[in-house]
Amino acid sequence: MTSTFPSISISTERLVLRPLDEDDVPALADMMNDEQVVAWTTVPHPYTEADARGWITGLAPDERAAGRGIVLAVTEFLTQRLVGVVHLRNTDWRVRSSEIAYVTAPWARGEGYASEAALAIAQWLFHDQKFERLELRTAADNTASQQVAQKIGCISEGVLRNAWIARTRTGDGSWTETRTDVIVWSLLPEDLAGAGEQLADTGGFTSYSDWD
Repeated sequence: MTSTFPSISISTERLVLRPLDEDDVPALADMMNDEQVVAWTTVPHPYTEADARGWITGLAPDERAAGRGIVLAVTEFLTQRLVGVVHLRNTDWRVRSSEIAYVTAPWARGEGYASEAALAIAQWLFHDQKFERLELRTAADNTASQQVAQKIGCISEGVLRNAWIARTRTGDGSWTETRTDVIVWSLLPEDLAGAGEQLADTGGFTSYSDWD
């Protein structure tokens, strides 16, 4: 029988991580059309509200049901505004390992939201789900994502050469695809000792199962 993650909500002092719902469609579509998201992910471009709705109502729930991972909206606690998305994927239940990916809305960058959300879900994964490894892969030139990895205590394990295709703007404003290296990072439960102090400064995290 395939293992699956529970439907949960995770709260920190500033953020709530919860399942996406249809009210998130406009904000998700807007966020996924941001140039940094287009450059470093494989999302369709342009990203329509139909794409967002398909992800929220079909692909994201299927990811959890099939045991591959879980997708959570990241929202501000006070305003409930959509800050970003975190995605656990490529989960191996025998090895107790998963891979994390995250996207942050352009208006929310520079506030430490990505690292706070990533650290909260790492704490939940290790403490509540008893996982032993969290992996993160960043394109070689994606320094913002690498800073998040470093901030939450990830260790760089090496480089996968020519392993990703990024998108860059051309002189006429169109997009072109460019091959790039990928840096592999990992986080283990014992790596959270220092990073956990950061999360404590923001009030720690609380998880709630069986989110409705």
